[in-house]
Amino acid sequence: QVQLVESGGGLTQAGGSLGLSCAASGSISSISAMGWYRQAPGKQRELVADITSVGRTNYADAVKGRFTISRDNAKNTVYLQMNSLKPDDTAVYYCFARLVARHYWGQGTQVTVSS
Repeated sequence: QVQLVESGGGLTQAGGSLGLSCAASGSISSISAMGWYRQAPGKQRELVADITSVGRTNYADAVKGRFTISRDNAKNTVYLQMNSLKPDDTAVYYCFARLVARHYWGQGTQVTVSS
């Protein structure tokens, strides 16, 4: 079992910045990667970024150059720094942890970018 607790997010104007964090607890040694998906109203959930246990990162094309994912292994926490935000980034952001057999999900946090 893995528990994920998200924090951060909120409301900003276009061009602004927000940060998200996701703290993992439980069977953390079984986690191969962590990151975020997002889901906007009426749209499918999409991968935003992830980072593996060895620090390899992956970003959706829509956020490359604007978002940065990082991790603090000592705190079992992953961070997503979001810069140059656009209204299209508005969504609920869900932290996830990937294990061999399944994913675990955070509770979701709202990010709203006004134009």
